[in-house]
Amino acid sequence: MRSVNIWVIALMVSLSYNCKDQKKETKEATGETEQNMNEMKEAVNTEALQFSMEPKSGSSVKGMVNFTEENGNVKMIAELSGLSAGEHAIHIHEKADCSSDDGKSTGGHWNPTNEPHGKWGASEGYHRGDIGNFTADADGNATVEFETNQWCIGCDDNTKNIVGKAVIVHDGVDDYTSQPSGDAGTRISCTGIIQ
Repeated sequence: MRSVNIWVIALMVSLSYNCKDQKKETKEATGETEQNMNEMKEAVNTEALQFSMEPKSGSSVKGMVNFTEENGNVKMIAELSGLSAGEHAIHIHEKADCSSDDGKSTGGHWNPTNEPHGKWGASEGYHRGDIGNFTADADGNATVEFETNQWCIGCDDNTKNIVGKAVIVHDGVDDYTSQPSGDAGTRISCTGIIQ
């Protein structure tokens, strides 16, 4: 009888230690999972928007524009087709309103800091919407990539928030000096940035 009691006690002690070890492993695994989830959230910390560009002013220029915000930087990638070969200007304008046939319903360049028009980064000043020029290939296709920490997607800073603005592609080239918009010519494609 005594040997049975000892065996039962030994079994209970063993089970108790196994349960404690399993609880410890479960707790450690849960802690690791929570830490991994938090790290993933911080690493992702990404906002993304995608919009279709629509032709304006009788053009056939269309495409897609993507904005991605990650770790304080916003990256814009625009894929365009239907352009004439050569250089064109692209800007962010002040209103997400592409309703007019000529694209002028978007207003002027987005300029929340009241600077003169210029080339991005110029010491004399530039608009937050002054992206610049790009080149379309012989088939009328182009990819425009631009990245800055001076934009944000939906933040509370009105000098950085691109939501409620529009992307405009112009038929001509931005000369970076003519005021107020660089004499870039007809607005040939438009999309409103609406979150």
